[in-house]
Amino acid sequence: MNDDAVERIELKLAFMERAAQELSDVVYRQQQELEALRTQVAALASRIDAIRSEPREYSAEEERPPHY
Repeated sequence: MNDDAVERIELKLAFMERAAQELSDVVYRQQQELEALRTQVAALASRIDAIRSEPREYSAEEERPPHY
């Protein structure tokens, strides 16, 4: 192999290593975000369940008239 071919291969390898590291960083950030979103969804689901299980008092404005 001549020097030009070796240099091209080294450049491609360096590019591929950098691209792989960037992709790894993106995947890591996405995993962190997914975990945070899962936590938020679980908290919201708990709040919804708690609200549904509580009996609700309706005000006079919210009550349906007898003719409905």
